[in-house]
Amino acid sequence: MPLTLKLPATGGGLQAYRLRDAMPWAPPTSRPVLDRIAYSAAHVVADVQADAAPWLDCRIDWDATIAYRRRLWSLGLGVAEAMDTAQRGMGLDWPTSLELIRRSLDAARDVPGALIASGCGTDHLAPEAARSVDDVIRAYEEQMAAIEKLGGTLIIMASRALARVARSPADYERVYDRVLRQARQPVLLHWLGEMFDPALKGYWGSDDVDQATDTVLGIIEANAAKVDGIKISLLDKDKEIALRRRLPAAGGPDGRGVRMYTGDDFNYAELIAGDGAGTLPTHGKSDALLGIFDAIAPAASAALAALAAGDTERFHAILAPTVPLSRHIFGAPTRFYKTGVVFMAWLNGHQDHFTMVGGQQSARSLPHFCDLFRLADAAGLIEQPEQAVRRMRALLVLHGIE
Repeated sequence: MPLTLKLPATGGGLQAYRLRDAMPWAPPTSRPVLDRIAYSAAHVVADVQADAAPWLDCRIDWDATIAYRRRLWSLGLGVAEAMDTAQRGMGLDWPTSLELIRRSLDAARDVPGALIASGCGTDHLAPEAARSVDDVIRAYEEQMAAIEKLGGTLIIMASRALARVARSPADYERVYDRVLRQARQPVLLHWLGEMFDPALKGYWGSDDVDQATDTVLGIIEANAAKVDGIKISLLDKDKEIALRRRLPAAGGPDGRGVRMYTGDDFNYAELIAGDGAGTLPTHGKSDALLGIFDAIAPAASAALAALAAGDTERFHAILAPTVPLSRHIFGAPTRFYKTGVVFMAWLNGHQDHFTMVGGQQSARSLPHFCDLFRLADAAGLIEQPEQAVRRMRALLVLHGIE
């Protein structure tokens, strides 16, 4: 019997909503073999029983947090750890990030083939405390040393402190050259657009994306052996494709070229499928490092497995309904997308509560959550319908709607 509940309607009042009868595809029953590298940036679960100030103190439910990473690995996805999806810089501080990285690396050792890379930044250095690029270099070096001591692969995150003190592209070249020369193994670079973090406006030394692209490409070419790939999150597929086709032919851990890891939560299906253009395989398609994969993990896994089997039509059929959901979750202000990701995890029973580090569960409105519920259902991503309906009704009651 189809489930129904009443949700707030546009213009006021309540309107009956009926959930779809069945998922349009079956989630994988075993870990699939994929032909794309696909990292999911993973969220953290707050410890709601900790007696702490939720806006100020960072308390994590470690068991639930690591269990979610095990789920991602079981679906064939990698984990991009301690990134912005984990509320890095929006509630997750550096000491807790390092503990998260340590625990995730320990868990990964128990999972054959588990893929994990960890965010390395400068967030323990307050941007206003940075006086020069040398301060930024030292901050990067401190986090690099700590993560590499644990055996972790690095994702070099964009730095708010560098964006504040840099005066030209040459400052970025100096910092990244120094960091990359010291890396023990190839790293992933991370270009996060200002829609995700306003403090990163003008990164790489220019507000002009084409000029910024030239700068980062020069850094990659000068250090290709130390660069596995670059993730860009600009929500502009044409800019991503343009950079992808210019990436060096040599470099990366296998010497087959520097990879593009799409961070485009609006156009990921098209970018991952690729167009086959360019002189190298790495020029014609993107791998992935996406926050949305946390929320749509079963669909992402099934779609990527279909793509690996050569069934591009099925790949798009599975992912196409997830795109409206992703565009909603990542809608402006984009930096609050983490709230939608955690809401999905709670709705689907992967954690017992909808409380976030830093109190970020309040960052979106009730109408936003109602639309998210509808879109998740349309995408076949309501995993336990009866439980999801109960939890949605509880949220409505919390907002004064019975």
